[in-house]
Amino acid sequence: MASIREVAKRAGVSPATVSRVINGTARVDEEKRERVEKAIEETGFRPNELARALYRKSSKIIGVIVPDIENPFFSELAKAIEKEAYEQEYRILLCNSDDQKEKELANLQMLAQLQADGVILMTNTGEKSQSYEAVSMPIVFVDRRLDEMGQTSVIEADHYAGGKLAAEYLIACGCRQITCIRGPQELSSGKKRYEGYREVCRQHSMKERFVDSTYKYEDGAKAAEEVLRRYPDTDGIIACNDMTAVSVYKVLQKRGYRVPEDIQIIGFDGVKFGRFLTPELTTVAQPIKEMGKCAVQMILGTVKELPRDREMKFPVMLIKGETTKNKM
Repeated sequence: MASIREVAKRAGVSPATVSRVINGTARVDEEKRERVEKAIEETGFRPNELARALYRKSSKIIGVIVPDIENPFFSELAKAIEKEAYEQEYRILLCNSDDQKEKELANLQMLAQLQADGVILMTNTGEKSQSYEAVSMPIVFVDRRLDEMGQTSVIEADHYAGGKLAAEYLIACGCRQITCIRGPQELSSGKKRYEGYREVCRQHSMKERFVDSTYKYEDGAKAAEEVLRRYPDTDGIIACNDMTAVSVYKVLQKRGYRVPEDIQIIGFDGVKFGRFLTPELTTVAQPIKEMGKCAVQMILGTVKELPRDREMKFPVMLIKGETTKNKM
């Protein structure tokens, strides 16, 4: 691969002049510029992007940290982020934290060293803001809300409204013994979804029934077994996400229950694979593409010092599938 010195020699200029042309850091005589550009084309020279990033203090890279890349919600969100970043002439660097706080912080440190222009962060490791106060890059949290916002921004769906929507729809479909498999209560998403369900129980004078779980498939299966032990008369289950809803369906099928005839199921997130199942999953959908696009725009708004909202809450919608009965 050609070096900057080879380009300079071919163009008959100094390496410093080549650098000025590449980085646009100073005015260069038009005739010299044309010679440099021609030499670059002839030699196939490619600038060292990392070195340029260190010089400009901008890498045109946006870091994306997800807690579990196997969860289709996060992979679909990362895809939406990459699409918008590419259209804005940025690239993403995707990191998987495996629900480990230490790994998450190590990824943040690495992105800072690479001069990333900002970080889009999805975390399952708790929502205390102190861990992120020392991070100099703009951070946008997606699907999570910190206890104290500090200098960060947040994008989320209306989880509370989603919890209410799920419970109200099951009631409209004839359910009277609804059990909620609730997500982690230390996370704003799990907490707000459960609060929405609880409010509907209060409005309809129904007793709250819940089993705790994480957002992982394996834990959802364990929670489903617990529902059948503790609440054998359950006729409707609200799963904390679509992954859990699928594991619930598998457990019920194995135990001889018919879905939706015996027990109805509703998930949360609206990921694509729910539509590929048989029966097709009923779910409360987050606008994943819009949230990913908005996250990139928030980062770029900070980089360009544009006026912007620091909080965005998106509405959710019900996607009717075959794991619930037809609403009468």
